Amino acid sequence: MDSVKTGLLFGSFNPVHTGHLIIAQHFVEQTDMDQVWFVLSPQNPFKKDTELLDENGRRELLELAIQGNPAFALCDAELTMSRPSYTIRTVKYLMNNHPGRDFRLIIGSDNLEDFHQWKDYRELMDLVPIVVYPRPGVVDPPHLSHPRVTLIDAPLLQISSSNIRQQIASGKSPRYLLPDKVLNTISARAYYKGI
Repeated sequence: MDSVKTGLLFGSFNPVHTGHLIIAQHFVEQTDMDQVWFVLSPQNPFKKDTELLDENGRRELLELAIQGNPAFALCDAELTMSRPSYTIRTVKYLMNNHPGRDFRLIIGSDNLEDFHQWKDYRELMDLVPIVVYPRPGVVDPPHLSHPRVTLIDAPLLQISSSNIRQQIASGKSPRYLLPDKVLNTISARAYYKGI
């Protein structure tokens, strides 16, 4: 039996938005990936985000966002691992614990620009295929010539979690940028109001 081809989309998802879901669905529909796992990160080592919603809140929003899509799954492994969380460590953990999965890393081209700053990035490139989707303003990022790196044509989206948080804080509605269930829960819990 073939292993399940599983894309890993890492993020703080603060909050998860329709851009994340559109990209993930695109990879399920347009590549050989069977599933996309949304890997919820506790804290990006490169970001000191004072606007980071607590882990339980972000997990709840992510569960609501992917509900009903069998091709999507939430992976909260990083929340139980030692910190800071590094992608290389998480990928090794997932490979060891899910031998029936054929993992590949999904990143934006903006991440590829900074990829040399990631912990053990060369080992990571050898460990799993890296599938890259385009991000606005990024032209010809490095590492595209690496045999394990593939650039996939995907929708160019300019939706950002930070912009959504700013809209909420200023009393504006981010409707249509978030799934309805996510937006309703953010409103009911008054998330991001006090930033």
